[in-house]
Amino acid sequence: MSTTASDPLAALGSLPGVPDAVDSVRKAVDRVYGHRVMRRRSNEVTAEAALRGSRGSAVLAGADWNLEEVRRRTDFSGEDEARTVGAALRLTAEAGRLLSVWRQSPLRVLARLHLVAAGGATPDDAVGRPRLAGEAVDEPLIEAPLPSAGEVAGRLEGLSRLIIAGGSAPALITAAVVHGELLALRPFGSHNGLVARTAERIVLIGSGLDPKSICPAEVGHAEQGRAAYVAALEGYTAGTPEGMAAWITHCGRSVELGVRESTAVCEALQRGAA
Repeated sequence: MSTTASDPLAALGSLPGVPDAVDSVRKAVDRVYGHRVMRRRSNEVTAEAALRGSRGSAVLAGADWNLEEVRRRTDFSGEDEARTVGAALRLTAEAGRLLSVWRQSPLRVLARLHLVAAGGATPDDAVGRPRLAGEAVDEPLIEAPLPSAGEVAGRLEGLSRLIIAGGSAPALITAAVVHGELLALRPFGSHNGLVARTAERIVLIGSGLDPKSICPAEVGHAEQGRAAYVAALEGYTAGTPEGMAAWITHCGRSVELGVRESTAVCEALQRGAA
């Protein structure tokens, strides 16, 4: 990500299509928060959104399990797909505990997320730190050119400064940039997609847009499909105004699809069917 504006994230808000995406997301979130079920049973909606968001993130990481299998399963050791689903569930649970740290030390949060995702599956000296020169990255979905370790360190530091400084950018834009930057950099040797999507979740919650975490963007990313996800990311990595706008609007649509999912949960709870 690069821009010369004094508030670079806010400057992205003027890109074609982005103001409409921001407005559409805000209205969608307001609608689900206004659902009558949210007044009495919001904890149940949050729990279900967490489960469905975890499942969606795991799908994009190559573990396409149906929701009931994720709900039923208790052992996530063993085969690769089970470990991926387990990592996604652990990250979703961890996200809420890291909100207070994020604005002061985002790099510390990212390190913690990688530690949680790895869960002992990665050699100890590679867990919770950005990769070093010459270290391989296991991220088969993302085939964009891999930045050098030196570029990763510099861009992570720049991203950290932007987050700590705050600014006037809408939550959708900040979340999309955090998500896109982490996918583009792939700073860790593994689990970068899971970490990136969890960081997006943290921004959406911590910004106040989705404080109860009931709008799982991961559901929408999965629903739009891996091909669309990769294509949108290519726009981000290209760094053109059109590419950046396409990525932000893709993320916005993902949030809206997450809202639709939780609205369906609310309706089911209201009918006594969930």
